[in-house]
Amino acid sequence: MKILIYGLNFSPELTGVGKYSGEMAVWLAQRNLRVDVVTAPPYYPSWSLGEGYKAGRYSRESLPGYKEMGVVVRCPLWLPKKLSGLKRLIHLASFTLSSLPVFVWLLITRRPDMVFVVAPSMMYAAPAALLAKLLRVHSWLHIQDFEVDAAFGLNMLKSSKLRSFVLAVERATLNMFCKVSTISMRMLDLLQEKGVARAQSVLFPNWVDTSLIQPHEGTNKYRDQFGIAQDQCLCLYSGNLGEKQGLEVIIEAARILASNPSIKFLISGEGSAKAGLQSLAQGLNNIDWLELQPLERLSELLGSADIHLLPQRDGAADLVMPSKLSGMLASGRPVIGAARAETELGMVLKEVGVRIEPADAVAMASAIQELAQDPARRTLLGRRSRDYSEKSLGKNSILLKLLGDMKSLVYPSAN
Repeated sequence: MKILIYGLNFSPELTGVGKYSGEMAVWLAQRNLRVDVVTAPPYYPSWSLGEGYKAGRYSRESLPGYKEMGVVVRCPLWLPKKLSGLKRLIHLASFTLSSLPVFVWLLITRRPDMVFVVAPSMMYAAPAALLAKLLRVHSWLHIQDFEVDAAFGLNMLKSSKLRSFVLAVERATLNMFCKVSTISMRMLDLLQEKGVARAQSVLFPNWVDTSLIQPHEGTNKYRDQFGIAQDQCLCLYSGNLGEKQGLEVIIEAARILASNPSIKFLISGEGSAKAGLQSLAQGLNNIDWLELQPLERLSELLGSADIHLLPQRDGAADLVMPSKLSGMLASGRPVIGAARAETELGMVLKEVGVRIEPADAVAMASAIQELAQDPARRTLLGRRSRDYSEKSLGKNSILLKLLGDMKSLVYPSAN
């Protein structure tokens, strides 16, 4: 089977959509599928180009580790120095315009059995679906984030008329694809609310490699690096430092707990909100900062924590199942997360950690203090976290199901 993946983000990005798209492509290639990719140079989450890449040039490389199994074409895009709603749209438009000719070229010359489009963004999804339909190629849209709902939920866009128009375009785009998948049951329900038939919808959650990320005991280089004693409680956030994460709540919780020497905070990652967060944290001696860590060190980083922190803004809290949660759970540590009780994330947190309301710094500080004083409960919740990751988030089982669903679409007569 021949797959053409089309999406803005891809390996070697270490977090977010690019990480999962890259891992999926390599996993499929390992099973003798030919996988071609149309994407951009790596830039996320720091919004700066990866070493050796140029924003204004096309480049061609092999699929990582599988030269004979596919080609990766990087297309130019514009990277803003400072983010805003308008600049994000221009950024997405620049990639759409530069990548569509390459997508058409690969569609014609490589003759894929399936086009697999990864969103965000929906901007290039509609023309990709239309072109696939014209050339009688099966099409699949995978939604990692409902960008339209998030933009209005976070008040990035406010016009009711614009909302109606954009949602109508989104609805039409979704129904152009043979299959539409997303990463959680709540998001799957939202697909139906947007007019996608249940038979057309597929649950394709993010995963974790539980052989790579495991509970870490004993001495830890990160704790040693920052002078965190074994009897101190380390609260960790690792991932994208973006606007929609609502990371200010961690800074405020650290401020509330500043007089407690037994509780420390470590924030690891890159993103558009980092400078603002560091400015907000000035004067606080209980927060340390660390750049985004390579994949081979992720297990030890996650294992350095006694508690993982998972904040979210209220407007986005019921729309997404954060991808970083899978690694937190696999590390065998409890999670304090922001979510409403009725959401899917809220129900998961009820099993493996502590749920607080979004943007509630007092509740986060209180939950941290209670868990910090109760190591037995931390151990219990950590075991539940690891068990959940092994049973529900295993990489092979999730990708094997995806492969089966792909084959059912491409070879329906074989079923």
